[in-house]
Amino acid sequence: MKSDETIFEHNYKGYIKQLREISFDTIAPLLGGTIKDDGMELSLLGERFFITPAGISDLSGSKPSYDICVILSKYILLCPDTTPKANDWVSFRELKDSGPLTNYFNNDVELSIARFFKGRTETLKKAGQSISGYTPDLDVNYDIAVQFDLLPKISVVLLLNDEDEEFPAKCSILFERRTEKYLDAECIAMLGWHLCKRLKASV
Repeated sequence: MKSDETIFEHNYKGYIKQLREISFDTIAPLLGGTIKDDGMELSLLGERFFITPAGISDLSGSKPSYDICVILSKYILLCPDTTPKANDWVSFRELKDSGPLTNYFNNDVELSIARFFKGRTETLKKAGQSISGYTPDLDVNYDIAVQFDLLPKISVVLLLNDEDEEFPAKCSILFERRTEKYLDAECIAMLGWHLCKRLKASV
């Protein structure tokens, strides 16, 4: 039986094989990427990554974590033929095929953020700003409302109400409906988890 590391490497090689069939010149404008040498540069939560037929690397030349490799690969491989218009903001559970992952997203992303930052709304605000979060153009009544561009065509809005005498802290993350055109539910969930991880690491 293959070890987890071997399985990950096998899957990674499979993605790279598929990427070799992609015309980066064609899809870069559709994904918000930048053509560079023989590949494409993409930004994920402010971090830049380079995708080529030879592999995926950060700007130092190192291969990023497996979850980042999967997200970037799927973002490219699932590229829609035309750019979907931005539309309604929805919860994770409202996205296509999200059902089996709803509990994971609620527990490991939204609840995790709420518990980590309860009583520390200013800390969350500063953490969000440190990873390029900005004020969303939404009329909402929350203690914290911050928007992040996770990928060039995928934005999320993080909403948080701090705990009070009656209710615990509650975090909700909203996605544009068009997100499901760019990534499958598993990758969207991983993207949410990556946001959670980056926020915690910024404290």
